[in-house]
Amino acid sequence: TCALPIWKNTQMISVPEAIDIVKKEVGASVAERVPISEAAGRILSEDILADSDLPPFNRSQMDGFAMRHDDDSESLRIIGESVAGRGFDGKVAPGTAVRIMTGARVPEGADAVQKVESTEESDGIVTMLEAPEAGQNIVKSGEEVRKGHRVMTRGEIIGDNAIATLASFGYSTVEVGARPKVSILSTGSEIVSISETPAKDQIRNSNSELLRALVSRTGGEVSIRPHADDDLEQLKSAISDALVDGPDILIITGGVSVGDYDFTKPALRELGAEIFFEKVSLKPGKPTVFARLGETLIFGLPGNPVSVAVTFHLFVRTAILAMQGAIECGLREGFAVASKDFKGAKERDCYLPVSLGSDFQGHLVIEAQRFGGSSNFIAFSKADALLFIPKGGRLEQDGIGRIYFLR
Repeated sequence: TCALPIWKNTQMISVPEAIDIVKKEVGASVAERVPISEAAGRILSEDILADSDLPPFNRSQMDGFAMRHDDDSESLRIIGESVAGRGFDGKVAPGTAVRIMTGARVPEGADAVQKVESTEESDGIVTMLEAPEAGQNIVKSGEEVRKGHRVMTRGEIIGDNAIATLASFGYSTVEVGARPKVSILSTGSEIVSISETPAKDQIRNSNSELLRALVSRTGGEVSIRPHADDDLEQLKSAISDALVDGPDILIITGGVSVGDYDFTKPALRELGAEIFFEKVSLKPGKPTVFARLGETLIFGLPGNPVSVAVTFHLFVRTAILAMQGAIECGLREGFAVASKDFKGAKERDCYLPVSLGSDFQGHLVIEAQRFGGSSNFIAFSKADALLFIPKGGRLEQDGIGRIYFLR
């Protein structure tokens, strides 16, 4: 006998409410340690601290000559050379200078570096064509970072540019959030493999490949489950089989509406799932379902590709990032100028796929896609952001619109 389902919210709720519910239901993140070579794109589970001052010594910003800025003599005797990795260990006294290269240690006694273009050199003597100021062309020790300073924070995503930071402070390994295991189950009797030629009334399974890419980019480990037709018992069996592997998240695409062949909600109901919401004030993506069955969070997403992508970015992405301990789980927000009029929906908030450009004034500009509905995946493939238009609203040409970046 199946357990009775728990229906937490059968009413249509707002997108922010749905996102808050998703965050609430995600458990604490689990950490693991990985080599720095595998750290890009992962989420920190520890703070990163500087193990030394940066720079660790007074460093030259120019090729030139290290000297005393208040030296009375315009012509100075060259007493040595300081290059990166091999500094000059003597002391710069009045009347002397040291040839120095960019990045090299500034020798003791010197408090300025004059760039080579402002000097003339002959027979071991360098003449200053202009007097330097104190501290000129020198980055002082610890000016960028002091030892013990927190340079990255737990919960940050490790971008490609941050790898140099980890390496500079000796983090050959780093503690990150473990990758959630995400299974993808597509439904629909019209679906065939992407390697097949669709017959009449059939379409290829693009949603699973789209979700595979999105989940991977967000940090999840992906597995694609065998496809299920529009049959209640088959779908229940497919869901039960998927849970045997113990995924953290199961994504089901298709069959979430209320038609005669939409079986996702009935299947979850009969399996005893705990349903947190089943309708969101969102276009596209109103019939999105969020549930838990056992230890697995389940997202039932609409079958149309654009709806799949939009609801993934708003809800599933949030869960995957939260499971890894991310501080910021939502899409990055911004504002841009509308290049034309955009009309919303009467009863739901709209998240419209748009492209972004710029104008000669340096403004970020919203450029409309020829978006024909939630099945228009070709238009969506060119989208850079989602344009938010509240229910019953519109954005007029040259108005400022709120956008959510996809890239």
